[in-house]
Amino acid sequence: MITRKKKLNGPNDLWIDLAGGIYFTDPFYKRPWWEHSEPEQTARRVYYLSKGNSIPRIVAENFEQPNGIIGSPDGKTLYISDIGAKKTFVYTVDASGNLSNKKLFTDMGSDGMTLDNLGNVYLTGDGVTVFNSKGEQIEHIAVPENWTANVTFGGADQKTLFITAMDSAYTLKMNVNGVR
Repeated sequence: MITRKKKLNGPNDLWIDLAGGIYFTDPFYKRPWWEHSEPEQTARRVYYLSKGNSIPRIVAENFEQPNGIIGSPDGKTLYISDIGAKKTFVYTVDASGNLSNKKLFTDMGSDGMTLDNLGNVYLTGDGVTVFNSKGEQIEHIAVPENWTANVTFGGADQKTLFITAMDSAYTLKMNVNGVR
């Protein structure tokens, strides 16, 4: 008997750790160019593909629609947004890439995410909302669009915040800088 392996639902966002492994979210957003209309995986999960491997492993599950993902520069903390549940969670990352100590970071989901050198987390949706490392909102950056999708720092000094929103892209010079 031959069994067919199931495809992923549709990997969306990723973060590469210090060891070269890749964490990625796997929600299901039906794309017009897909031939299938139902997800092959029954659950929406987060996977980890360690460097040198070809098969990812499940590291987090029980999401409505996992989307944004970002890790700390030291590789010990991972933030995962469940945009469907309108929540963002924080996890501890161990040396093998496993996640533990899941905690609610904030009651806001996000498409894209980034971090600055002070440990602040930037979430998208209605503009860009900035949270300190404790999950407390410290800033809101208004964007003249109905929806912001992605956010990252760039430029030679990593002090330019790039924001994608609807049909536009915005830049904002910052007093902090992004981290990789």
